[in-house]
Amino acid sequence: MAAPPTQRATSQRQMLVGKGWVQGVALVMLFGFFVMGILAYRTYTASMPQPDKVVSQTGETVFTTEDITAGQVLFQARGLMQYGSIMGHGGYLGPDFTAEYLRHATEFTEHQIRDSGAQDPRTLNVEEWRTNRYDESTGVLTFTEYQVGAFEDAKAYYAEFFGRNDTSHGLKPRLITDPQQIHQLTAFFAWTAWASAAERPGFDYSYTNNWPMEPRVENGPTADLLVWSGLSLIALIGGTGLLFAIYGRWSRKIGWHSEEAPAIAFRQPGTVGLTLAQRATAWFFFVIALLFLIQVVVGAAAEHYRADILSFFGFDLAQWLPYNLARTWHVQLSLFWTAAGFLAAGIFLTPLISGREPKGQHKLAYALLGALAIVVFGSLTAEALSIHGVEWAKGPLFQQQWEYLDLPRIFQILLTVGMVLWIVMIFRGIRSRLKGESKGNMPWLFFFSALAIPAFYAVGLLASSETHLTVAEFWRFWVVHLWVEDFLELFTTVMVAYIFVMLGVVREKIALGIIFMDVILYSMGGVIGTMHHLYFSGTPVEHMALGAFFSAAEVIPLTFLTVEAWAFMQLGARQEAKSSAPFPHRWAVMFLVAVGFWNFLGAGVFGFLINLPIVSYYEIGTALTANHGHAAMMGVYGMLAVGLAMFALRYLIPADKWPEKWAKVSFWSLNIGLAWMVFATLLPLGVLQLYHSVGQGYYEARELAFVTNNTNALLEWGRMPGDLIFIIGGVLPFLWMTWLGVRHYREGKVVDEMPQDVLFVELEPANKK
Repeated sequence: MAAPPTQRATSQRQMLVGKGWVQGVALVMLFGFFVMGILAYRTYTASMPQPDKVVSQTGETVFTTEDITAGQVLFQARGLMQYGSIMGHGGYLGPDFTAEYLRHATEFTEHQIRDSGAQDPRTLNVEEWRTNRYDESTGVLTFTEYQVGAFEDAKAYYAEFFGRNDTSHGLKPRLITDPQQIHQLTAFFAWTAWASAAERPGFDYSYTNNWPMEPRVENGPTADLLVWSGLSLIALIGGTGLLFAIYGRWSRKIGWHSEEAPAIAFRQPGTVGLTLAQRATAWFFFVIALLFLIQVVVGAAAEHYRADILSFFGFDLAQWLPYNLARTWHVQLSLFWTAAGFLAAGIFLTPLISGREPKGQHKLAYALLGALAIVVFGSLTAEALSIHGVEWAKGPLFQQQWEYLDLPRIFQILLTVGMVLWIVMIFRGIRSRLKGESKGNMPWLFFFSALAIPAFYAVGLLASSETHLTVAEFWRFWVVHLWVEDFLELFTTVMVAYIFVMLGVVREKIALGIIFMDVILYSMGGVIGTMHHLYFSGTPVEHMALGAFFSAAEVIPLTFLTVEAWAFMQLGARQEAKSSAPFPHRWAVMFLVAVGFWNFLGAGVFGFLINLPIVSYYEIGTALTANHGHAAMMGVYGMLAVGLAMFALRYLIPADKWPEKWAKVSFWSLNIGLAWMVFATLLPLGVLQLYHSVGQGYYEARELAFVTNNTNALLEWGRMPGDLIFIIGGVLPFLWMTWLGVRHYREGKVVDEMPQDVLFVELEPANKK
């Protein structure tokens, strides 16, 4: 039970759980980041080389390392990573430019070899591409006469592709017309294609582990791909069996079980006073809901390109909102509104934890909201200008970045600063409470987990637009995977457990056990499992071996948490039955239960499906990746952000104006709409694309002709009912509820201090009456 405010400041509580939990977390973290340190070193020293210059056999310069880097910067600036992909990572409408260049170039060289009268042009063509002519001592890569011809042919192809004066590819007309920029962009593609075919010194496979599958250069699955796929399955089956053996043995002592929980009465909304900073979060939740609405609308527009690329119900949308801009905004907004939901929830929970609020906290809250608005709308505007070719500012601080981190570097820095401001708010809000607590108790865990959010987001700053592609991918996925799937999961676990402690449903000791156990289970696979994104990005093979093995282990805690979701529901139901007052957070808890379901399905099942190396080899950058991304991102972090908003809004909206019906409609519509999107469209699309990739080839599966064929278009149109349910029945009611919060956020009692157990009253046992 929480200590009274006076006691918190004058005495220190001992740690409520054994030191073994802390030691376990420390060991797992030390091991994980020690291995990641080794992999970082190998990424810098053993990744595919970027040559200082590429020359012909006669010594003439074909292109330079500056051309490659400039092409990479242009690739990001025009949003092409949100249109197609490079080395498997990026958007899903356009081609994978690595695979496309390799196909076109190898066809060109084989024709040239055949025209020369050679007897076995196919074998000679394989040798042409697999022979590694890079001189490490000089940094010079030599292209053969035929490879130089293929490069010039590719420049003509891309000049036509990006320079055409129509929107038939879903891009802005005449997107890139400058011959020098075409040369630089083609150099970037040519470098990645060379690395995907040339054999790594000392091995019989390429720098990308023979990805993409391309028979013209004898690229096919390697022994490592097959062996580590098999070992990953063994790790999953064995680890799951071991977990359930442990769970069966100690199920009464771990997880959401508590026979110690007392009989309580929940304090009803309207009787709980709120601080000024808590009331300020009403504006956060309203802005979050607006961003959510914009995100799903531009997402629907982006999806429409796959159903009918030539028009948006008769309107040429690509003139103003081309596919790459729509997807950029869709991805960025999904990160913005969910992350803002966590920030708002942290501000709301802080006074409940500390029992008091320092002066001026609400002013900092409004300042943070203003700073977030500048970052969100400033970065969206900058991205639009960059994709439309407007040079709005010059220099590396203003360059558009990598997928998921698309916002220009200046806005990345500002967002990091904003999250540091949030940490300052959290710290000054609970500082008095921290003085009276052991560092292993929940107030400190809340602070440490919050501190990890800006710390690990800031790691993304190591991946600038000019960083070597493989190195940039390494640091980028520290944010995309490690920040999202490990440390946001940690903060999520702490917040959910803390809410249940504040509601009196579980004792703090039980919640601490759950938190430490989840940290260990998530981090065992989640830290090193980051490497499953880098199988084919030019890293040495150990990244694939460790990434495959440990990413399989990530599914194990998700399986456990799914089982525990039922115990979570039953625990709340039992406590409600014992309470003399109704439970006010039914729909907030339902959203938390949905998080458990989608965590298992979206992150676990769909994630493991594409993380097996042999499957990833054929499907990376296809609709199966999108299927995992939507089910995991919206299903876990989206549902959680809405659930946390529901918890806070229950106190921000006067009890007599609480729209219980709309909370119910929003919950079911969001979940039904997401399930419709996944099972009616994305999953079958992904399976068809995977089948085509295995049967016909990866290049063929990524061609626009296949992506937009009649069968796929029919599946895309079949998604519309689910999208309408999601938007009309799910997002709009949520927006209405947040508007009610803004309308009434000033009503009710304003407090600076909160009593012990502010959200419930513990009832005296009957035998003591």
